[in-house]
Amino acid sequence: MAKKIAKRSWAEPFKIKVVEPIKMTTIENREKAIKNAGYNTFLLKSEDVYIDLLTDSGTNAMSDRQWSGMMIGDEAYAGSKNFYYLWKNIKKYYGMPYFVPTHQGRAAEHMISQILIKEGDYVPGNMYFTTTKLHQELAGGTFVDVIIDEAHDTASEHSFKGNIDLKKLKDLIKKVSAKKIAYVSMAGPVNMAGGQPFSMANLKAVQKLCKENKIKLWFDATRAVENAYFIKVRERGYAKKSIAEILKEMMSYFEGMWVSAKKDLMVNIGGIFATRNKKVFEAVRNMVVVYEGLHTYGGLAGRDMEAMAVGIEEMVEYDNIRARIGQIEYFGHQLDKYSVPYIKPIGGHAIFLDAKKILSHISQDNFPAQTLASEIYIDSGVRGMERGIVSAGRNSKTGKHNYPKLELVRLTFPRRVYTQAHIDVAVESIASVYQNRRKIKGLKMIYEPEYLRFFQGRFEKL
Repeated sequence: MAKKIAKRSWAEPFKIKVVEPIKMTTIENREKAIKNAGYNTFLLKSEDVYIDLLTDSGTNAMSDRQWSGMMIGDEAYAGSKNFYYLWKNIKKYYGMPYFVPTHQGRAAEHMISQILIKEGDYVPGNMYFTTTKLHQELAGGTFVDVIIDEAHDTASEHSFKGNIDLKKLKDLIKKVSAKKIAYVSMAGPVNMAGGQPFSMANLKAVQKLCKENKIKLWFDATRAVENAYFIKVRERGYAKKSIAEILKEMMSYFEGMWVSAKKDLMVNIGGIFATRNKKVFEAVRNMVVVYEGLHTYGGLAGRDMEAMAVGIEEMVEYDNIRARIGQIEYFGHQLDKYSVPYIKPIGGHAIFLDAKKILSHISQDNFPAQTLASEIYIDSGVRGMERGIVSAGRNSKTGKHNYPKLELVRLTFPRRVYTQAHIDVAVESIASVYQNRRKIKGLKMIYEPEYLRFFQGRFEKL
């Protein structure tokens, strides 16, 4: 009797039309390359990388529709037709009436921080992100983490570890007063927490609390579609709603947003500032001319805006986002076979290895996550990145290291780029490093830039 098929397999909702060769290197090549890079994977040359899981920012594969759109770029300095197509889709899918393009997300972060934050203000949020926090501090603000405690527990299976803790937020309002809070900042899924989403119920409760205290609620919507997907599959009442419907509802609770279009929109460059607050829009539109370019191109070519507009239409297609998250889930389930510790439940855009558990014999002062990322690269040419004490930087008042509870290596999958065979190679490499972890020693920092040291810092082996 033939065996009954219990579960049907699924494949990526695309086929490969163009290929880019990648170079396989020897372990001797990689040891030399990482040493020359100061054991910082950001400083490696891409030609020395086999499978690049450093980031999904601008590293995605664009569709045939996006590439064809690049051919009809209107490169007029003012009033490009591509700008108006993009604006139309931002109103349609995000529900935000006012829009300014920027060359990437951190430009929008900079402008909103300069406009909304006054010296001495506080900006509560569901865990920090590196560039966002720095822009808030440079504007005179103080970031306050009000994420739920489960977000700092790598083993917690909480479905929405990106939720804001309402009690923490209420306590902050009571302590500093609502007038001293520039705005509440939410992100989802939360990058530094392991790609963990927030729930719609939590968002509604946060918005209600903000409204009662006349505090504005803003959104880092860079990976909002991933968050919408998790709401669909994890939160009661949303299973039958489309990704576009869930996204539109999420956005309805925010006054405005900033977006790095290099993620959800699957393009190589671009950013978005959008809001329903006309006064803030006018301020940003005035500022963008100084820092980015005219308000109808914001540092982008017309062809880039065309690709972004098409990307918005494609990003809400269920098969696209299901396949994107499906790759990450496959990666995690394969790691489970080797008992490699990583953040659970599996979140969006990346697997986050728990370097504190994997290299428990290495002190946090000797940078276990930075060490682990280097060792994985040496083993196989797979490039990930550190998300721990190096990324957390130093306390601006004491000058001492910030010591985050999470010490992680992020392995981020670009959209529509790699196959499951690439995942298998990465998994086997990580498993090998994990099995030989006791032989690994830590690092010491030998060069540290003033800001965002994880990008340019250099290390050497102990």
